[in-house]
Amino acid sequence: MGKYKIVVLSPVPEALLRMWAAPIAQKYGISLEDVEVVTFFEPNYDEISREVANADVVVGDYTFRFKIDASLCGKMAKVKLIQQPSTGYDHIDVESCAKRGIPVANIGGANAISVAEHTIMLALMLLKRAVYAHERLVGGQWTQGELMNTIGEIYGKTWGVLGMGRIGREVAVRAMSFGAKVVYYDVVRKEDVEKLGVEYRPFNRLLTESDILSIHVPLTPQTKGMIGERELRMMKPSAVLINVSRGEITDEAALAKAVREGWIAGVGVDVFSTEPPPHDHPLLQAAREGFNVIVTPHIAGATNEARLRIINVTLENVFKVLAGLKPDNVVNIP
Repeated sequence: MGKYKIVVLSPVPEALLRMWAAPIAQKYGISLEDVEVVTFFEPNYDEISREVANADVVVGDYTFRFKIDASLCGKMAKVKLIQQPSTGYDHIDVESCAKRGIPVANIGGANAISVAEHTIMLALMLLKRAVYAHERLVGGQWTQGELMNTIGEIYGKTWGVLGMGRIGREVAVRAMSFGAKVVYYDVVRKEDVEKLGVEYRPFNRLLTESDILSIHVPLTPQTKGMIGERELRMMKPSAVLINVSRGEITDEAALAKAVREGWIAGVGVDVFSTEPPPHDHPLLQAAREGFNVIVTPHIAGATNEARLRIINVTLENVFKVLAGLKPDNVVNIP
């Protein structure tokens, strides 16, 4: 038995984890010979419950298959940290963890640049009708005349940012560099961002003003279903919507209907309420029918560079806590 025990719910081989951890453990004066690592690749909750009972740190699952609910949290008699190796943590019952005094941390802004770049890419692809043009040209159709009067630019548009956290800030900076006017809504006013020239808007006004609306709020009971038919009907018919946060924040059937019926001009999503989405998912159906819908398989934060940052942030926090220090990026305990 090691002096420390880490239970890892992400599908990462122990040997690889130890290789990544070696320099960070050394930095905090911890020998990996004193660390027991238990990894899981399948959600066997009976076995997980036994292993977390005497764990010091639990690393959550970046695939979100392994849920950490109140029952599992209750088994964590000595856990000092649940470190989630992603921005999202909606598969963890953070309130139950807080009641037991267990901090839950995410990776902060480690993937913010990656997600922001993906957001900009989706906006450009929607405005330029890039997928439609590509597919038609490969299929032998020259659509220059058809598309000449329908494609647009970011320059001069109003870009609405829903949720001005780390990712929202990175999007705002990039959108402004394209010449967009950036407005935002967040439950907390961000004075430092407003000093950069970003303007605050109430939620409904954000919807009506935005030519491009990108979603960057976490999934919570308050944000679930935040964008539905009512909100989509408030937007400009020429507007495009981008969701790189969580699928449940939007009514996906309403999104598909909005594009089909022309309430808005396009939708780009990297996230779905069920992942992978079923073949008959309404947004996939709309994309197959040629509507301006672009879908990607939850890869916005998954660049090689972002993954390295995520690994480093995750392991830094793990060994910081094992060394008796306070963790960073805690989301459930002030």
